[in-house]
Amino acid sequence: METLKFNLSRNDGKFKIMHAVNNGPVYKRYIGGVPKRNNFEEYKALGIPYARNHDAAFYDIYGGEHTVDISAIFPNFDADVNDPASYDFVCTDEYIAVTALAGTETFYRLGQKIEHTVKKFHIHPPKDFEKWAQICEHIIRHYNEGWADGFNYNIKYWEIWNEPDLHWDRDDPMMKPTWSGTKEQFFDLYETCAKHLKKCFPTLKIGGPALAGSEEWAKEFLFEMKKRNAPLDFFSWHIYCDTPERLVAKSEKIKQYMLDAGFDKAESILNEWNYVHDWSDTVTAFRTIINTKGAAFTMACMSAAQHSSTDMLMYYDARPTLWNGLFDSISLKPIIGYYPFKWFSHFYANCEREVLCENNADMLYTLCGVDRNGKAAVIVTYYSDKESLPDKEIKLDLGRSGEFEVYYIDNEHDPEKAYPAEALTFTIKHNTAVMIKEK
Repeated sequence: METLKFNLSRNDGKFKIMHAVNNGPVYKRYIGGVPKRNNFEEYKALGIPYARNHDAAFYDIYGGEHTVDISAIFPNFDADVNDPASYDFVCTDEYIAVTALAGTETFYRLGQKIEHTVKKFHIHPPKDFEKWAQICEHIIRHYNEGWADGFNYNIKYWEIWNEPDLHWDRDDPMMKPTWSGTKEQFFDLYETCAKHLKKCFPTLKIGGPALAGSEEWAKEFLFEMKKRNAPLDFFSWHIYCDTPERLVAKSEKIKQYMLDAGFDKAESILNEWNYVHDWSDTVTAFRTIINTKGAAFTMACMSAAQHSSTDMLMYYDARPTLWNGLFDSISLKPIIGYYPFKWFSHFYANCEREVLCENNADMLYTLCGVDRNGKAAVIVTYYSDKESLPDKEIKLDLGRSGEFEVYYIDNEHDPEKAYPAEALTFTIKHNTAVMIKEK
């Protein structure tokens, strides 16, 4: 038996945002438009703090090709940048309004969705970087300052582009699905846009570049932006992996690169992550994402990242897609991967302080929080990418007795139902999780 000890008098800080996502709920507000198949209430119940709107243009209910991307909002690049008639905000307005209605703030990606097609249409360097920056400026003014019959959402995070480093070292620009230009061209675009937006909106968070994974590219970008005195309020990056340890190791590397470059005050935001064991076998990844192992992976990563240098996690993806482990692709109702987000949301919304586990156990990932009434809650996840490991016997030592209830993420219990906990000793199966709440 393994004993996990928590001293509930400790204060080890606040819970970070580990339960943000990419993309919002499936819903329509306009008359006659509410789809019978929607997940609005279930999404809203999660209390998702931020939704990044990258790749929204792949989904028709969000507005499809007419949504979010610069090419959708400003379709004629030769048009007058100062004329509201040059912009088409309608579908993006609806999408952001629905997301806001669910209580979630938009994390706005300025740029383009990934293009997997043989012909690339919109991931090329803009022909005028300064004008592109001015287009971004007017998008911000529309959503934050009411320009062009706009809104006052006070959207805080504005991310410049997505994965410009993906296959950056390949010679054929058609093999680059996110940025067909050179590394140097992207550096120039980022510098131009970030300086312009920061001058216009000094209190907003301007950053990027949603790094796909190249550490060499990341280091050069960070040092070059510091050299050019380009604003970087956050550095965003991605990882798809099969263990929390790989996620945390990448997190610490990224943070060190940021510190080495002098961006010690910038946030480190992991805004795409999910389970992938082998990119040559995404079928296995997609099957895992929607099963109990995938849910345990998600819960373990949230728990591990809470104790890393990463400031925010944004899961990819809440959009109906093969990457969505929260909702059934047909009914849009919650599946097992919904519950890590529900559990973490309880900690983030209700717990005033975290309490760290005083001892480590192999393949066990823990969270413990204490709410404003002094009541404790603990999550224990038993995860490994290995197959068929034996059960673990665990005992929680909270330093006091009390009345508790337990929730399970496994194949045997209803995750919505609270079960009585007669003692703080549990048998936990491989790739499952339990949440114990003090009554």
